[in-house]
Amino acid sequence: MKTKLIIFGITGDLSTRKLLPALSALIKTGDYDDVEIIGVSRREVNVAELLQSSIGEQTLAARTRIFSMDLARASDYGLLREYVALKDDEQLIVYLSVPPSATSQIVDFMGEAGINTLQTKLLFEKPFGVDLASAEEMIARTARYYNEDQIYRIDHYLAKEMSQNIVAFRGGNALFTHIWDNQAIEKIEIIASEQIGIEGRAGFYEQTGALRDVLQGHLMQLLALTLMDIPDELDWSKLPELRLEALQAVRPADPRRATRAQYIGYQTEVGNPGSVTETYTAVELISSAPQWKDVPLHLITGKALDHKTTEVRIHFRKRHEAQSNCLTFSIQPNEGVSIELFTKKPGYDREFESRQLAFTYPEDTILPDAYEQVLVDAIRSHKSLFTSSEEVLASWKILQPILDAWQMESEPLQQYAVGSDAYTLS
Repeated sequence: MKTKLIIFGITGDLSTRKLLPALSALIKTGDYDDVEIIGVSRREVNVAELLQSSIGEQTLAARTRIFSMDLARASDYGLLREYVALKDDEQLIVYLSVPPSATSQIVDFMGEAGINTLQTKLLFEKPFGVDLASAEEMIARTARYYNEDQIYRIDHYLAKEMSQNIVAFRGGNALFTHIWDNQAIEKIEIIASEQIGIEGRAGFYEQTGALRDVLQGHLMQLLALTLMDIPDELDWSKLPELRLEALQAVRPADPRRATRAQYIGYQTEVGNPGSVTETYTAVELISSAPQWKDVPLHLITGKALDHKTTEVRIHFRKRHEAQSNCLTFSIQPNEGVSIELFTKKPGYDREFESRQLAFTYPEDTILPDAYEQVLVDAIRSHKSLFTSSEEVLASWKILQPILDAWQMESEPLQQYAVGSDAYTLS
C-alpha cells in the first residue's frame, strides 16, 4: 500500500536530526519506494536545501513536497486535505513533530477537516500530558476524531534494539526465565543519566523537569518490559497489554520515597532564580504483583551527571557478600547485556577476581535507529512498540502523588555539583 507521510514541523530540530535521516535510511533499503513525504511549514521551504542541510544528500528530494499553511487557521486544513488527495488504496501517516502546546489544536482542525478517515494514522511525540488530568483530557479530545487503532504514541526507547532485547533475553533463555521473580531478585534499578545539561532548552525544561521528561515515559516503559509476564509463546502484538498489566500492578508512588534535585548553575542557565524545576529525580516503587512482592524498583534520571548511560540493572539475591549478583541491560550508548562473574584468578594462588560475561554486537554491526523502527512499524501497522492510552494513564496514576506533593512543597531543591554520581544522590 502506498504511504503518504505528512510531517508537521518538517524544518524543526526533531525532523532534521532524526526523522529525515531515518527516512533516508529506509529509502536506501529499496523496500519503501512507495513512500511520499509532504512537509508542512508556515513558510516557503527549499526542499533541496532542507535535505542537504539535514542529511547531507538528496535521497528524499524526488519524493518530498512542501505545503505552506497557517497551523492556527482552520480553513487551511481543508486545503491540506485537498492537496494530499488520498486515494482508496493509500494510507496517510501524520507525524506531529511540533511543540506539545500545538498538538491538540492541530488534531482538532484535522478532524474537523475530515483528515481522519480509517486510512489515517497519527504519530505523537511525548510528552503525553503533564499530569494525570491533562493526559486524560488529551486522550478524550483526540478520541473525538480518531480511534485508538489510529493513534501511535512514540516512546523511542521502546524501539531501541536493546529494549526489545529485554523481551528476547527473558523469553528465549530458560536460565533466566526460571529466576525472574522475587525469590531470586533482590532489587531492580533503571537509570538514564546524561552528562550534558539542558543544552539551550530552557523554555521546554522549565515546564517539564526530569520526572516528566524521562522518568514518566522512558523509564516507566523500561520498567514495564522488565516486570511484565512473558508467555511461552509470545505474540509481539500483545506487548502493550502485557506492559499495561505490569504497570497496573505498580502501587501509587510514596512521595517520601522520591528525591528531586537540581544541578548547580541551572537557575542561571534558565534565567530563573529560585526555580524549583528538578534536573534529577529518583523514585522507589513497589509492585503488588505476587511475583514481585517486596522487590524495590528504583528509577533514576538526571542531567549534568558523571557519565551518559541508560541501563537496567537486575540485582540477584546473594547467599553471602562475596558473591557477584548483577545483570545489566545496556540500552545506550554501548548496547549489550553483561553479568558479573567471579572466576579464579590465573596463577598458583586460590584467589577470585570479578569478570564480566558480556554480549555486545560486533563492531561492524549497524543497528537500526529507533526512529527507523518507529516509521517502519507505523507503515506496517505494528503497534507493539507504541504506548497505548491505558499505559499512559497507568503511568501517570503511579506518579501523580509525587507531583501533588511537590506542588505543595516550599523547601528549596537539593543542589548537586555538575558531574555528580547518580547513585549517590538517591
